[in-house]
Amino acid sequence: LQSTGNQPTLILPHQVTGAAPGTVQMRIKTSQISGDRLSQTKSMVLQDPDLPPRPISRHRRNQSQHNIGEAVETPVVLNGEYLNKAKISEGGKKLRKNWTSTWVVLDTDKLLFYKDSKQEALTNLKPGCSPDGMDLCGAVAEWTMEKSSRKNVLQITTSSGSEFLLQADNYHTISKWHDAIKRTADYLVKVFKSSKLTYSMSDSADKNGVKNRLKKFITRRPSMKTLQEKGIIKDRVFGCPLLALCEREGTTVPNFVRQCVEAVEKRGLEADGIYRVSGNLATIQKLRFLVDQEVEFNLDDSQWEDIHVVTGALKMFFRELPEPLFPFPFFELFVEAIKTKECKQKVQVMKKLVLQLPKPNQDTMRVLFRHLQTILTCSQKNLMSTQGISIVFGPTLMWPELDCGNMAVNMVYQNQIVEFILIESPEIFGLQKK
Repeated sequence: LQSTGNQPTLILPHQVTGAAPGTVQMRIKTSQISGDRLSQTKSMVLQDPDLPPRPISRHRRNQSQHNIGEAVETPVVLNGEYLNKAKISEGGKKLRKNWTSTWVVLDTDKLLFYKDSKQEALTNLKPGCSPDGMDLCGAVAEWTMEKSSRKNVLQITTSSGSEFLLQADNYHTISKWHDAIKRTADYLVKVFKSSKLTYSMSDSADKNGVKNRLKKFITRRPSMKTLQEKGIIKDRVFGCPLLALCEREGTTVPNFVRQCVEAVEKRGLEADGIYRVSGNLATIQKLRFLVDQEVEFNLDDSQWEDIHVVTGALKMFFRELPEPLFPFPFFELFVEAIKTKECKQKVQVMKKLVLQLPKPNQDTMRVLFRHLQTILTCSQKNLMSTQGISIVFGPTLMWPELDCGNMAVNMVYQNQIVEFILIESPEIFGLQKK
């Protein structure tokens, strides 16, 4: 556009030297003082006249559905970094949280976890070896403060219902991974939606193919976590957090723990090697299944005649708690307490720590140690001593949140703590001496 007087005129692209194709120069001239002129030039992009005008959609929903390819940010690939990782659920089934330092790599569509050093991620793996991976299509990445007492914890939930925790002491480090994982997951979802849109426009015969219908069914099925939240599948007893289980049952000691204790004291006090001898694993798993399905059962039934099946199920219940009976934040405190030299002072420190535990942990611990005291009253017949019981229950009732220390040393402390509390339980829990 060139002004003539005060009216602008149009300059065609071929008349402008050095003008880029598809642009025109708009020159605006304004006269201020006689003889002085200020000239400004602006560029405008013009639509190709041969192309039809593109309709503009004002509805945000329409834009998200039909302009998928326009706003997609390509995923970020992170070559790798050491992060703390814990898998807490697989297919909706809760797992014991076990933190490990892992070399993590973000690929275009998945997270890769390498057990060994970072060199394994940078060089070719040996034949037959492959890293653990997590598919990020349909995954949800979010911050969490409920799943761990640590800071800077990122929770990733996959479309299959598995849950992972990633953690780093440095916030900027884990924040970088949070943004990259979220961006990759969003990208994969958009690509999947785009492919679905293309699929819907394809030939109807291919649309009704068995393979495509199965794929559609699998991608739309709800996760185990969703089914549990809707009440279709009830929460289990084994592997359920102690506080959540007691709240659900309306008690401070799980019903299954009380049933096992009563059964053992009724007909197993004199059993040789009680709690030390293992029961039949298949029968234990059968009992566990009934408990998880909330089916009525009687431990005095003939199928549970072997008392070692009952004791084995009770030990399995404590081992599969996501957080042990001695909670993670108290592990180091109890270790420091057991190192106290003077016995009376050690009792008082232990008693103080026990009183600080959550009510379900404290009451369950009181019932269990009272029961173990009863077991010791028949030690001449069942051949179980305080040391023997502590070896069995030490690693069953407490373990560190992150297995980064010496396992053998931890086991020594676990056994010593349980043995000392067992010996001093009348004073610590206010129990009547047997």
